[in-house]
Amino acid sequence: METALAAEYRRLCESPDTRQPLAYLRLRRAIRTVVEHRDIEPGQALPSERDLSHALGLSRVTVRKAIAGLVEEGLLTQRHGAGTFVAERIVKPMSRLTSFTEDLRARGLNPRSEFFERGIGEVTPEEAMAMNLSPGAAVVRLHRVRYAGDEPLAIERSVVPASVLPDPMAVRDSLYEALEQRNARPRRALQRLRAVSLSAQHARLLHVPTGSAGLSIERRSFLDDGRVVEFTSSWYRGDIYDFVAELHTD
Repeated sequence: METALAAEYRRLCESPDTRQPLAYLRLRRAIRTVVEHRDIEPGQALPSERDLSHALGLSRVTVRKAIAGLVEEGLLTQRHGAGTFVAERIVKPMSRLTSFTEDLRARGLNPRSEFFERGIGEVTPEEAMAMNLSPGAAVVRLHRVRYAGDEPLAIERSVVPASVLPDPMAVRDSLYEALEQRNARPRRALQRLRAVSLSAQHARLLHVPTGSAGLSIERRSFLDDGRVVEFTSSWYRGDIYDFVAELHTD
């Protein structure tokens, strides 16, 4: 892995198309690339800060800063006294508003969706209240299972105002990419998490036993002007996903 990382780091330094003026950002990108290419597998340890510093000709402060950013993203995890490892579970930081597709791609996984519903309908009373929409307003509904390759990870029901996204077929894998193309990507969100036991229906779709531990997540996402652009209810497998929040004092 150290050889592959050194080669990728040198490539980023030499290529005019990918040159990044800050060394820690080049190293961060190089580590992400070797993880995506599976030159290092989930659960494996990275070389030590000292070894990386020596191999790449960087200061340990630079190496530490690059690694810290990837730990915050959830790509890497640190174990006290043991070192830095590629995360085995999918760690979702709650401090950043990113899509399912972006999270998986950042970890070298292949996101895809199996749709059960992708169409336009009339807003329900619950949806109208959650999204501040008038009765009778048209909404796009997306009901799907989210996969990493062939592994189902989550079930997702999303509702978006049709005034924002008039064509449900514009959503392929990433809802946020489709919204971004219409200059309507969410800028902030309110999210509620609950621990649940997965129902028989949800467990069957996620390929786990009925009653398995899961996470139920409800998200409302907003545009800069305060409009609700997304109302999503999701059920995640508890054996794969960790949601992590960074906390501060006043």
